[in-house]
Amino acid sequence: MPILDVKSLSIGFGTAPAVVDGVSFSVDRGQTLALVGESGSGKTLSCRAGLRLLPAAARILGGTVQYQHDGQTIDVLTAPERQLRHLRGNRMSMIFQEPMRALSPLHRLGDQVSEVLHLHQDISAAEAKKRVLAQFERVGFVDPERAWRSYPFEMSGGMRQRAMIAMAMVSNPDLLIADEPTTALDVTTQAQVLGLIKDLQKETGMAVILVTHDLGVVANMADTVVVMNRGRVMEAGAARDVLGAPAHGYTKKLFAAAPVIPEVAGPVPPPPGDDIILDIRGVTKSFTMKAGGWRAPVTITACRDVDLRLPRGKTLAVVGESGSGKTTCARVALGATLPDPGGEVLFRPAPGADPICVHDMSARVRRRFQREAQMVFQDPYSSLSPRMRVQDALTEPMEIHGLGNRRARRDKAAEMIRMVGLSPDMLPRYPHAFSGGQRQRLSIARALTLDPKLLVCDEPTSALDVSVQDQILGLLEEIRDRAGLSYLFISHDLAVVSRIADEVAVMRAGVIVEQAPPETLFHNPQHPYTRALIAAQPEPDITRPIDLDLVAKGAGKPQSWPEMFRFEGDSAPALRELEPGHKVRCHA
Repeated sequence: MPILDVKSLSIGFGTAPAVVDGVSFSVDRGQTLALVGESGSGKTLSCRAGLRLLPAAARILGGTVQYQHDGQTIDVLTAPERQLRHLRGNRMSMIFQEPMRALSPLHRLGDQVSEVLHLHQDISAAEAKKRVLAQFERVGFVDPERAWRSYPFEMSGGMRQRAMIAMAMVSNPDLLIADEPTTALDVTTQAQVLGLIKDLQKETGMAVILVTHDLGVVANMADTVVVMNRGRVMEAGAARDVLGAPAHGYTKKLFAAAPVIPEVAGPVPPPPGDDIILDIRGVTKSFTMKAGGWRAPVTITACRDVDLRLPRGKTLAVVGESGSGKTTCARVALGATLPDPGGEVLFRPAPGADPICVHDMSARVRRRFQREAQMVFQDPYSSLSPRMRVQDALTEPMEIHGLGNRRARRDKAAEMIRMVGLSPDMLPRYPHAFSGGQRQRLSIARALTLDPKLLVCDEPTSALDVSVQDQILGLLEEIRDRAGLSYLFISHDLAVVSRIADEVAVMRAGVIVEQAPPETLFHNPQHPYTRALIAAQPEPDITRPIDLDLVAKGAGKPQSWPEMFRFEGDSAPALRELEPGHKVRCHA
């Protein structure tokens, strides 16, 4: 008998048509069910009904949700709240898509994760900490003790997602509902977390409902697949059948949109010219963190000796795992964070113009620079005010810079929202009325309203399903080519990078370990970490699972790498050019 059985579930809001219409699925113990579909297709609402964690305005229009526990059948939709509180977080856990909303900003990560054990189990504080630290290590925290003491805002998006995964899995639940659990993770950590979920399934017989838009993840994890679109099930069946021979046109469309790393090397583009719009020279950035109590503060180097040059009209991608220093480099490039003494960032607003030192500008020059250089943030919910309508969020940058009158700003907002694939009818809404993928599109539209020359994209497509991701990448490419826009593109998705980038820099532990055009890098990777990134990229092919052993070799600590690349602490070897345009950090 299935541990969770959903039959003919229909959910609506107010008097509007049902947004989930007659959806049925079930999952057995030890199995993984994948709910696949575009953003806004009803995937998250359907699985939230399994825990009765629906928005207050949602109405159940029909159907049943039954959960099996200790030989007893529980009707989730009618069960007493007290009974559900005992099950949630203990026997039924959920990994949420946006960890910053799910984690309290006022409490340390260790306290939040251990709270699950204290609420549901009779356990001492010492034993709870021991189990939480062990879970932190399993989900990829290099320093579990530091993670225990840290607040969510001190962590990157990927690290917060790891903490959410640890919180959901620390009690070894019977049912794990994972809503885009690896969206914010780099591919190596994603591979390790997927392996962890599989190991727990073998040990405990845990059932998993996986909500995702990544068909590569589905191919590596799922036993059964349910494909949804506009609140309805389009196709369902065994993963081997659905992935091997999709029957429905919508499923075929999802496969066609999935990005993949090219297998054959293409022609290497000519080296960039002298028209460099952004020049990052010798940038190192260190942060001092309080250690607590009487202990001395701890200095953490986020990035070290970074040299990057972005030609005008081109895309420079920086890839690497969460916490590798990618976002810190992006913030330094935009002047939001000061580099340590000795480093500098130069920006040339036009060909042949004198360079502007980003960290030494007058107020007038800075205002102009802020109009010409914009950023698309990783977490769209944090970058959009929940109290501001979408129309006001899109027109606000133009008001700040005094561009156009009120009508012209509204027309521009309508043009931008249409450009990213949404309707101008959505402008009066608030951000909470949109799905995660739709909010990311709004964030991109907001960054483009000022017609910038440089766009820093921090994981701009990580929250998007494959078909929307394909549209957004096409949109970014079209805008870049039409307007001569330049991109500093931060990502952990190598398939996305292989499509859009002209140059790729791979970061690990705060340093660039390899740099080359994508045609060279993906065809002839030299560094063990680059090879691990490529091996960890999930493919939508059930016969080609991720090689976790190869991933572990390259994603390990730098002192465990082959002798040619090995280093400890700050003694990294130099970045050497092995062939024209191909640099690798290695010993001579």
